[in-house]
Amino acid sequence: MRQGIGRGLRVAWVVLLLMQTQRGETTEGVFPTTTWQTRTPEHVGLNTHKLAALQQHVRGRGCIVRHGYLVYVWGDPTKRGDVASAVKPWYSHFVFRAVEKGRLADLDAHVSGFVPCLNEINAHLEHKDRAITFRHLANQTSCYGVTEAPGTAFDYNDWQMALFFDALFLGVYGATYENLDESVLHPELTRLLECEDTPTFTAFGTGDRPGRLAVSPRDFARFGLLYLHEGRWRGRQILARRFARMAVTSSLPASLPRTSGEEAEMCPGQRSIGSRSIPDNQCDHRGSYSWLWWVNGIDRHGTRHWPDAPVDTYAALGHGGMRGMAVLPSLDLVISWNDAEIHEKPDEPDPLNEAFRLLVGAASQDDP
Repeated sequence: MRQGIGRGLRVAWVVLLLMQTQRGETTEGVFPTTTWQTRTPEHVGLNTHKLAALQQHVRGRGCIVRHGYLVYVWGDPTKRGDVASAVKPWYSHFVFRAVEKGRLADLDAHVSGFVPCLNEINAHLEHKDRAITFRHLANQTSCYGVTEAPGTAFDYNDWQMALFFDALFLGVYGATYENLDESVLHPELTRLLECEDTPTFTAFGTGDRPGRLAVSPRDFARFGLLYLHEGRWRGRQILARRFARMAVTSSLPASLPRTSGEEAEMCPGQRSIGSRSIPDNQCDHRGSYSWLWWVNGIDRHGTRHWPDAPVDTYAALGHGGMRGMAVLPSLDLVISWNDAEIHEKPDEPDPLNEAFRLLVGAASQDDP
């Protein structure tokens, strides 16, 4: 009798697991399938009134995911659009995958193996660019286009991002601008996440800054959910846990200097995915830059990047915060947005920190 009961319980448990998997639920958490499961904010412990205040601050369009459910949207979260520099963590994701799949020996592989002109430029600087590795490019420490040696300074610019993209996707993956979505982006990532709105690495077409990502807020949230679960998606390890963790916890040391910005030779015909000035030196790393993600680190003056956000917060940001996605692991929460009005301005309080403050407040149990 006991054996029959035990066998019945096991069968019931298997059936329950199958039903959960069909709905995108696993023992590791809830995931979307071809569509998101939805819940009200209150169902997942969020305050709708406080989320409305967040929406008024951010504006634009976006969505919030908590516990794997789509719980709040504003504007049109299905609309695909360019996310500017918020694409950069997607590049790091693909360099990690290249190492996992044996396309690269390791993260310290030399880029010159795929871009030979790096061996020839800057002879008067002892051919310094021969030493550029994929690790350097994925942390914006390559010093490509400036006089410092690779790894010795931080230089946030889109000349080296174009170099990174071309070396990685055209060189390592063997794609072309015309086929990189179908040959790399979709089969290696977005199809695995069952994205709904067809992300593309050619936001403006193959002839205009290829490497710019057009993605909807709700699809971008899937990428955030993947990293929230440390590279795991519905029972499958899409990215090794060690890489997923490293990506968002390895901020550059606050002591690493910012480049002096003295121009050095680049490869002939070097393109950019955004930068126009030569050289370019857009911002400091603030002790908060990790594999092209922005994290909540501490700068060289001892100031926390986002003082009102959980310490484990990390984000992909474009146009100073106007476009992006953030993950707050300690709150089991992902927020994604575009066309917002929260871009950072010099000498003004950080509007993104205020957005995080409002979001954290919405997750509190206090009355509105």
